[in-house]
Amino acid sequence: MKIGKNCLVNNVNFSTEPYLIEIGDHVAIAAGTDFVTHDGAIWCFRNEIKNADVFGKINIGNNVFIGNNCTILPNTTIGDNCIIGAGSIVRGHFPENSVILGNPAKVIMSMSMQRLFYTQNPGLMITQHLNYKEKERVIKEHFNV
Repeated sequence: MKIGKNCLVNNVNFSTEPYLIEIGDHVAIAAGTDFVTHDGAIWCFRNEIKNADVFGKINIGNNVFIGNNCTILPNTTIGDNCIIGAGSIVRGHFPENSVILGNPAKVIMSMSMQRLFYTQNPGLMITQHLNYKEKERVIKEHFNV
């Protein structure tokens, strides 16, 4: 398996063939995500196709965010600068600069549209530079909690 620089990987299952997975730089993968590099359903044809397995590579580009509890299936390529929404079942080839969501996953908008939504979101706050206590104070103040 190849994992690029500055990645954040949180409680992820990399399947039984991790050597078929390539992850670019600056990729964040949220908890509960499964990378599946094989198709176990071939088992149903074990009498007709003896000793068979089906495998496929997974390639994740640079600057990609994969939300909680996604499943990335074999023969999947995700381009650079993409967001995969939580719970998505992803199979196929997805172009760069895409927001991808659903079961089955599909492109729902461009990253430029998502950026516009973020800049207009009332919950947008600049807090990455704050320590935990400062961040808590600022968030509580913002939401009157």
